[in-house]
Formats: sequence, structure tokens, C-alpha cells
Amino acid sequence: MEAPAILEYMRENQPAIVSLLRRLVTIESPTHEKAAVDEVADAIAETVSGIAQVTRHSQPDHGDHLRIEFDIPTRGDGQVLGLGHIDTVWELGTLERMPWREADGRLWGPGVFDMKAGVVFMIFAARAIRDLRLQCRRRFVLQLNSDEEIGSPSSTRHTKTEALKSAAVLVAEPSAGLEGNLKTARKGGATYRVEAQGVASHAGLDFAAGSSAIVELAGQIQRIAAWTDLDNGLTVNPGLVRGGTASNVVAERAWTDVDVRFPTKRQADEIADLFGAIRADDPGCSVRVSGGARKLPMERTDGVIRLFRLAEKISAEMGVPLGEAAVGGGSDGNTTAALGIPTLDGLGAVGEGAHAVHESILTERIADRAALIAGLVHRL
Repeated sequence: MEAPAILEYMRENQPAIVSLLRRLVTIESPTHEKAAVDEVADAIAETVSGIAQVTRHSQPDHGDHLRIEFDIPTRGDGQVLGLGHIDTVWELGTLERMPWREADGRLWGPGVFDMKAGVVFMIFAARAIRDLRLQCRRRFVLQLNSDEEIGSPSSTRHTKTEALKSAAVLVAEPSAGLEGNLKTARKGGATYRVEAQGVASHAGLDFAAGSSAIVELAGQIQRIAAWTDLDNGLTVNPGLVRGGTASNVVAERAWTDVDVRFPTKRQADEIADLFGAIRADDPGCSVRVSGGARKLPMERTDGVIRLFRLAEKISAEMGVPLGEAAVGGGSDGNTTAALGIPTLDGLGAVGEGAHAVHESILTERIADRAALIAGLVHRL
């Protein structure tokens, strides 16, 4: 069994793993700061220059995306795709109040958990395969996107292109919970805007001549919110409402933005039909609906289950228990799963605090997570 040997390799190389992770975390890379994100891309390209071929997808508005094809021994065709992102939600200057530190059995800093550690694990997985001379069935390609935190507007087409060439996709997003659970299902998400158009009038002098967009929208919001079905994981949240011009004016316009999360594509289609069927209750008003799905769900398909069982087996060989979880947030793994490509998510660091000031990873779980990725790449 190669799994214990890979685990030992990662333990021996953990200082190098931490060193590279520190380098990436201390380069702040908020999504909207192209130069900053490109600096992380530069550092990664330099790191892998001797062991991989790097293709850079230049972007005018966001950081460049990287396609990294590792030089590892293979005996067949096709590829396994590793997937990650190098942008974070943290603005420039965050390091002043959230500095990199090693304390209390953890590594701390902006982006360490979500998800620069996962990126480093992918790189060292390839290093382990090379250094241990493990022959793989397929090529190992790592795609690193620069705009995941805002929905991957420019990287999705590259993700789809690589996924369709891949037998499986391994996503280095952080694990679910301090147990280190892998993510075998993710909800999809949609955003809808519902706009009501009424007729303005003076609320004191000519009230009856008006038709209130706010009153119309209030009724629509009650109906829309009632579509939530917690037993089946469906949530419908009118999270933002605006309307009217003054308290003494019957409102001419009002709107709400609605966030929807759904575990299945069937639910996504049903919700789309419901929004499409909205009509005004007040004959003096009209209602317009726009928007739709941002990401389709990552469903727990047979292909996902097979990937998880393989990961579970490899982890057991290392003496590490492994669980699975379904989560509400989306990732680029939603995109690949929606294409029908078996996708396993949450392979990155074990820790907590994504997008929060206590963002950190468990030092003692670095070696086994990096080893698990290497084991999967070797066996797939």
C-alpha cells in the first residue's frame, strides 16, 4: 500500500508545506485587486516551474487563471482535474489585524483555510507522486481560478473545458467541520429580483388614484417566502427590499432580491417555474421578474459516492477516519458536477473560520490531507 508511504513523505515535508503556505497567505489577494491576485499566481508559477507546465489565462479585470499540468509518471490517457482558487474575500491591509501566525496547534491568517492551504496540498501531492515515483493512470492537471469568491464569471468556461476532459474532479476547498468531512453534496443557488410597478399619487390629497407597488410587493414576498421547504433543504429568502420615495407618496416602484438555495436540479427547475408564473394581484400594478440560477447543485450521485468510497479507503490505510457532509454553499465543484463529471469536494485543509476573523487550520491534519489528494490522483 502506497498510502502510508505518501503520509510519511508529507510528514517529512511538512515544514516545506508550511513555508509555501506562509508565502501565499502573506500575499494578500482580494478578488477585485488584479495585481495582488496576479502576485499569488506568479509565486505559484515560480514554485512549480521545475515540475509542471504552466498555462496562464490572462484576464483584463480579475487575476489571471492558471492551468498547471504536472510532470508525473503516467501509463494511460486522460486526466484527473484538481480545482482551486487563489482569490480571497479579505481586503488589502487585513494582515495588519489578522497576521500570519502559528499558535495553539493551528496556522492563522486571511485565506489560509479558504483556500490557500488546499492549493499548497495539491502542489505537494504532485511532488510526492514524482519523488516516490508512483505511476498514475492519468495526467494530473490543476486549475487555479482567480474569481471564485464572486461566482467565477471569467473562469467558468475554463473550468468546463478542463472538466469535460477529466475522469474525475478533486476540489481543494476546505473540509466541512473540524472532523475533516469531505463534501459530497452542495446546494445550488439562484438570485431573483421581483420588481413591482405601481401608480404614484399623493397619499393625502389623491390616495385613491394611486396603486402601491409596496403593498403589491408585500403580498408577493409573503407568497415567495412560503416556498421554503426546510424538510427538503429548500430555502427562499427575500433578503433585500427597497421601494417608495416618501411616506406621503403612494409608492410607484418597489423591488426585492431573493436568494434561493436548492439541493437538486429538479427543485431549481420548479422554483424557476414558480417565479415565472408570478402575476400582479393589484390590477393597477405590474410585476417583473428577472434573474435565475447562479450555480446548479452538486448532487450526491453514484459517481460522487464512488470517489468518496475510494477516499475513505485511502484514508483508512493511513489510519485516519473520514466522513462526508452536504453543505449549503457552492463552489466551482458545482459547475463540474453539473456537467456529470464525478466530483469530490472539501479535500483541502481541516479547520474553521472561512470568511471570519478566526480563520485557521489544524496543523496536525496537514500531512494526511495532502497525502489523501496524492493517493486519489495515483489511483484514479
